[in-house]
Amino acid sequence: MVDAAVLEKLEAGFKKLQASDSKSLLKKYLTQEVFDALKTKKTTFNSTLLDCIQSGLENHDSGVGIYAPDAEAYSVFSDLFDPIIEDYHAGFKKTDKHPPKNWGDVETLSDVDPTNEYVVSTRVRCGRSMEGYPFNPCLTEAQYAEMQDKVSSTLSGLEGELKGTYYPLKGMTKEVQQKLIDDHFLFKEGDRFLQAANACRFWPTGRGIYHNENKTFLVWCNEEDHLRLISMQMGGNLKEVYARLVNAVNDIEKRIPFSHHDRLGFLTFCPTNLGTTVRASVHIKLPKLAANKAKLEEVAAKYSLQVRGTRGEHTEAEGGVYDISNKRRMGLTEYDAVKEMHDGIKELIKIEREM
Repeated sequence: MVDAAVLEKLEAGFKKLQASDSKSLLKKYLTQEVFDALKTKKTTFNSTLLDCIQSGLENHDSGVGIYAPDAEAYSVFSDLFDPIIEDYHAGFKKTDKHPPKNWGDVETLSDVDPTNEYVVSTRVRCGRSMEGYPFNPCLTEAQYAEMQDKVSSTLSGLEGELKGTYYPLKGMTKEVQQKLIDDHFLFKEGDRFLQAANACRFWPTGRGIYHNENKTFLVWCNEEDHLRLISMQMGGNLKEVYARLVNAVNDIEKRIPFSHHDRLGFLTFCPTNLGTTVRASVHIKLPKLAANKAKLEEVAAKYSLQVRGTRGEHTEAEGGVYDISNKRRMGLTEYDAVKEMHDGIKELIKIEREM
């Protein structure tokens, strides 16, 4: 049974959310009927509806407002997760099945800005969860430490361009920390959305960061997801960035089993990252389009692109630099997600030129 204190919190939070002017997907789909059906349910990890929605109940300015405390939550609380997933991932219905992994032909991608006029930098990242472990809110301190050991020993086996060093956050010297912050590598302790979702317990135990010698390949351990694999470099050569990520994921996958779901693809803490989990993005300057934000948004929407401020979600564009990425991560392959971004950015540059 879900205990009385949890139910009380749920009821109070639900009332407040209903009365708020929140635009979150949580508010849109958490009807009285769905709420009543789910409020007494639990996963085998003892996760309740409150564990899923506490971030959205606390932060009415959330865009989504829900996280999965463990992989099972996607099934147990599917009456709420499914419509949110369908809304966010452009019509991925509860009857749909995410296609098998396919990185496609890397050779068909190109440098989206060969003259280096618009694109400042390019990055492609994906998230992975380690099989047999729940997500952040349910992990014990011992599990965090154990996962970090597995990750750091696995990464120490990477060779060639991917060879590098793992830095645990715990016991990190101020100098190393500052260096990594200056390189824009180091993630800070969770933002308020993650804090409210209980994703930052036992910090900094089990958290760390790996990077190769050229600083073009990074792995974050236990930030939001168990693993975030990131490939990046200056300029617009998406082909190089993507190829590096594909090599890395294929290599790491041989050594660490990842959580995969028949219908939802690769499993992640936040439902917006499910499926391919791939987010391909550029930092790009489009001064003319930026002056006409409606036009920028219109072209972006046509290619299922998401326009954010320079430092990502909930930020402004600094010096006219936008972060533009693919929005859809489900119902299409990894290659298709990146190709969508590739074609959309080329189109944006073409329009910018014409203007």
